Amino acid sequence: MGFWQRARYIDRRIIFLLMLLGVGLPLLTNIGLPVRVTRDVGNVYDYIEGLNPGDVILISYDHDTGTLPEMIPMSDAILRHAFSRNLHLVGMALRAEGTAIGRQNFRRIGAEYGREEGKDFVFLGFRPEITAAILGLGTSIERVFPKDDRDIPISEIELMNTVRNYGDIALVISISDDDTPVYWVNYANARFKAKVVPAVTAVMATTFFPFIDSGQIRGMIAGLKGAAEYEKLIKIPGRAGRGMDAQSIAHMVMIGFIIMGNIAYFMSRKGK
Repeated sequence: MGFWQRARYIDRRIIFLLMLLGVGLPLLTNIGLPVRVTRDVGNVYDYIEGLNPGDVILISYDHDTGTLPEMIPMSDAILRHAFSRNLHLVGMALRAEGTAIGRQNFRRIGAEYGREEGKDFVFLGFRPEITAAILGLGTSIERVFPKDDRDIPISEIELMNTVRNYGDIALVISISDDDTPVYWVNYANARFKAKVVPAVTAVMATTFFPFIDSGQIRGMIAGLKGAAEYEKLIKIPGRAGRGMDAQSIAHMVMIGFIIMGNIAYFMSRKGK
């Protein structure tokens, strides 16, 4: 039996082993496959890069736990960029499950950069009623969030003494796995002229292309690919880059076996 005939009957355990190595190794070590930065992600990076130290970014965690593999890498990259630029951060959540996630991310990344809660960043917590919450922030943050996540009155938090509404916020970023950023565009941007950026799952990206074309949003970070692009821009390898390497190698393994299988099939027919 020739090589191509034997290739048609390759042991499936070999396929599983190669797939395991293709997915597992990139997650354990940084391979660093090339990542092309798209315009939408580059626009977000450039805008934050152009802010002055002390400017404030509002980040809202508008997602559930089911999409953490895409959401957390985006959040980590944005927070690291902001803290490295000495920007001030205000966090909140419009989804109940996003509260604990946002709180942990703020304090974990803040600790990496030696930032002090209450002075350099604050996490306000969760508010239901999306439309009412977004509109309320436009007039008075303290009215929507009388206390922060630690149950400290807003009036007693140093950072919040200078952050009263959207007029004191340079950028709003909604990290979301659904259409919640549309509410931010419709109410925070249209009503109060707040600058908005969605950081969304890959499947939601097409929803926001019209808003980019109309100039209502500054750019967009979409999915694990978008997070990997942002990691490349800030020059800090992270989970997104490793995840994209794993996906790319797994795809190459599958394509390789498909090509080999087709060649083996036609070579066997030719032999007959």
